[in-house]
Amino acid sequence: MNTKPALLSAHPIADNIRTRVLQALDQIEAEHHVKVLFACESGSRGWGFASPDSDYDVRFVYVHRLPWYLTVEPQRDVIELPISDELDVSGWDLRKALQLLRKSNPTLLEWLDSPVVYREDAAQAARMRALAPKFFSSLRGRYHYLAMAKKNFRGYLQGESVRLKKYLYVLRPLIAVRWIDAGKGMPPMRFADLAAGVLDDHALIDEINRLLAIKMSAGEAEYSPRWPAIHAFIEAKLEGAERNPDYKRPQGDASELDRFLMDVVMAQESA
Repeated sequence: MNTKPALLSAHPIADNIRTRVLQALDQIEAEHHVKVLFACESGSRGWGFASPDSDYDVRFVYVHRLPWYLTVEPQRDVIELPISDELDVSGWDLRKALQLLRKSNPTLLEWLDSPVVYREDAAQAARMRALAPKFFSSLRGRYHYLAMAKKNFRGYLQGESVRLKKYLYVLRPLIAVRWIDAGKGMPPMRFADLAAGVLDDHALIDEINRLLAIKMSAGEAEYSPRWPAIHAFIEAKLEGAERNPDYKRPQGDASELDRFLMDVVMAQESA
């Protein structure tokens, strides 16, 4: 029996980094008078192919107390800490996050599926994850991932020597397009799960694994010659990919998001 090879994957979060992240979240709650509903790892450490010197991209969703939502003028709905060493911490207010969920924002959907969760309000995070599939738009997701793949391919993979990480920044969205086209719904954040669901070419998987092994042991800026099987796969998928002009049409019933926002804000007010 010719078993399909598994893809390499790792989500290294050092204990001292996890402690720093939790301290940063505590600091944010105290200084901004908010509650963090959940915080996760985004980027390459969440995708499962970080380099040893990759940043820690911490992303979170938070809620204010009721008076913040009752002002005439809209207020800033993003909290960002200055990047410190390799730690990059930023988050969205819950109303902003739900507006983006209404639009099937792929970045937010990935946060909700991150394999690395630093902290969460279990009940509210579970409700938000349960809402996500109701608002997922295959057209919008496909457009997002296809545009990302095209941009990175044109910008970084045209020479004979290419930056290793950029192959993965094209491969991952292209495989996500394939996942969506196969009718599988929301693409998983973890690259190994994503690829396992749609790739059957053993030679291509082996070459991707060789690329991953180097990427996960080399620096972020590492270059190499082109990888023939991967490059051919990318060119073939980009050549045949088209986008539907109706991709902005929203999905789902927005009143569910309104109820969720109201419930969470009122729970915070009575806490």
